[in-house]
Amino acid sequence: MYIQKTLCALMVGALSIFPSMAQQTYEEMEQLTVNEQVTTVITATEPIRFVDISTDKVVGDQPMNNTIRLKPKDSLYVDGQVLAIVTIVTERYRTQYALLYTTRLQEAVTDKEVQRQEMIPYNNPAVSMSTEEMTRFARQIWNSPAKIRNVSTKQHRMVMRLNNIYSAGDYFFIDYSIENRTNIRFDIDQVRVKLSDKKLSKATNAQVIELNPVMSLEGTKSFKHGYRNVIVLKKMTFPNDKVLTIEMSEKQISGRNILLSIDYEDVLSADSFNAVLLEEE
Repeated sequence: MYIQKTLCALMVGALSIFPSMAQQTYEEMEQLTVNEQVTTVITATEPIRFVDISTDKVVGDQPMNNTIRLKPKDSLYVDGQVLAIVTIVTERYRTQYALLYTTRLQEAVTDKEVQRQEMIPYNNPAVSMSTEEMTRFARQIWNSPAKIRNVSTKQHRMVMRLNNIYSAGDYFFIDYSIENRTNIRFDIDQVRVKLSDKKLSKATNAQVIELNPVMSLEGTKSFKHGYRNVIVLKKMTFPNDKVLTIEMSEKQISGRNILLSIDYEDVLSADSFNAVLLEEE
C-alpha cells in the first residue's frame, strides 16, 4: 500500500482529534537525515493506523503493519534541506519526524525505531482495544483450563473442541483446540470462520458469510499431535438458524479438513473477563 500525500481537509480532520498540546516546529522534532539512494525504515512498537507525508518530495510504503519505508524522490536538494514532515499514528500514540536531506550516504538513517520519549499519547476513537491488550487477553485464555466440554467434532481420527468463549469490549475471544490421533503431521493450509445455515434442504441455496478474525494468537503452520489457538472476532448477532463454523484445511490437494460448529446459544453464554483471569502472569 503506497502512502500518498493526504488531502489537506483530511489531515485537518485527523489532527482535530489529536490531544491538545504545545505547538512544535520542525527544529524541535526528532530529525532524520535521508538520501535518495538509501531506504529509511521506521518501525513502531504497535500497528500503524495512519501515515501522512507532508510533501511529494518523499515517497513511501507500508510493507508491514508496524513498519514504513521512506526515500526522497530525487537528488535535487542541498544538505540540511527539510524535505517533509512525516506523521505516524498508531493505536495509542502518534509521533512526527522532520526529514532532512543529506548528500552523504553514510549520514542517511537506514533504521529507526520509535522511542518512548517520542510517543505522544493518543486516544484513537477507531480502536476500542489495542493489539497489545488483545494479545495479552488471548494468551491468558490460551493458558486457562477449558470450561466448555460438550462442543466438539471428530473427523479423520482428529478431534476439534471448543474450549472457551469470552467477551471483552467489542470482541469475542474463541478458544479451540485440535487433537491429532494419527502419526501424520498436519500442515495447515488455511483456517476459515463462517456463518452458515444449520440445515439445508436440497432445494435451498446455502447462505454462507465469511468472517475475518481481528486477530489470531497462534501463527503455527504445522502440528503433529496437538494444536490450540484463540481467535478474536468483532461482536455480532446472528439468527438461531445459523451456526458459527471454524474450518481448518490441510495443504495437500487431497488433504484432510475438520470443521467445528458453534451454536448461537454458546456464543450468548460467553463469559466476561473477570479479575482473576486478567491478573498479570
